[in-house]
Amino acid sequence: MPAGTPAGTATPVLTWCNAVSGCVSGAEQARDRTAVDCSRMTSSAIVASGLKKAYGDKIVLDGIDLDVRAGTVFSLLGPNGAGKTTTVNVLTTLVSADSGTVRVAGHDIRSETKQVRAAIGVTGQFASVDELLSGEENLQLMADLHRLRGSAGKQVVRQLLRRFDLEQSAGKLASTYSGGMRRKLDLAMTLVGKPRIIFLDEPTTGLDPRSRRTMWTIVRELVADGMTIFLTTQYLEEADQLADRVAVLDQGRLVAEGTPDQLKRQVPGGHIRFRFADAPQLAAATRVLSGSTPDPDSLVLRVPSDGGVKSVRAALDRLDEYSVDVEEFTVHMPDLDDVFLALTGHSSTAEVSK
Repeated sequence: MPAGTPAGTATPVLTWCNAVSGCVSGAEQARDRTAVDCSRMTSSAIVASGLKKAYGDKIVLDGIDLDVRAGTVFSLLGPNGAGKTTTVNVLTTLVSADSGTVRVAGHDIRSETKQVRAAIGVTGQFASVDELLSGEENLQLMADLHRLRGSAGKQVVRQLLRRFDLEQSAGKLASTYSGGMRRKLDLAMTLVGKPRIIFLDEPTTGLDPRSRRTMWTIVRELVADGMTIFLTTQYLEEADQLADRVAVLDQGRLVAEGTPDQLKRQVPGGHIRFRFADAPQLAAATRVLSGSTPDPDSLVLRVPSDGGVKSVRAALDRLDEYSVDVEEFTVHMPDLDDVFLALTGHSSTAEVSK
């Protein structure tokens, strides 16, 4: 659902920037500020510095710094109670931080709240659709709230029904939709306002694997269109599949940030598995590659490695130098679940939630 409902309020000045159209300003007097905002949005969609929040004696956020690049997927992970929901609530203007600065879509969340809300969309963990309305009526309601009257509103509704493959079920009550269809409708409703930044809070929770992968495809398409996605998820595979960058939040602090591959390389356990044709070749390789662990039954040698090209090439060159023939090899790296456990002491299988 959209973060701010524009019905009954003056339409704020909308200013954003994308790779195709550059900056767009809705008022002549905003030109100077627009130039500054455009410069920020070409590089960063969300910037937070020193973000702190406490409820009584409990510190929820303890100096969070974020820089979410425009046109990317940024995933925030953390164990139960880490502060993810509070972070999202602050960034979407639903909760005020105790200290720190945040700019979203180039706007300060304290002094330019309306502009921030006009530039973002929020889709929560549970689909916020009206079950007494059809899919088409839900979308038309959002179009009306965004003052898209007449043919303009109907056109947006038609386009979104087509984009999310909901045309055949457009006239059916939302209460009859499957979980995957409801999530698609919910996200489509968020897009009525054409946000440049979308916050997705566990968008595939409860969905079957096929519906989950459908949502992944939709997210990739949105990013390809130039949108920025801020994702929280309890499925680390989802973050691995979608995120350009991942941040791990634990006890109110960011304990790691980087690309999924960068984070996985920080955790020990990466290795190369070499398989050989016979026991003599395995024995020779074991002597050549120090620190390796042989498995005589499967004729496999496990060699510690960071998974990088240089590491793999060095091991192969070493074996070639001693005329040891390799049947095949595979590179195995820790997954995000290993990273999560190493950084937070919690397994994601227990529950990576709010």
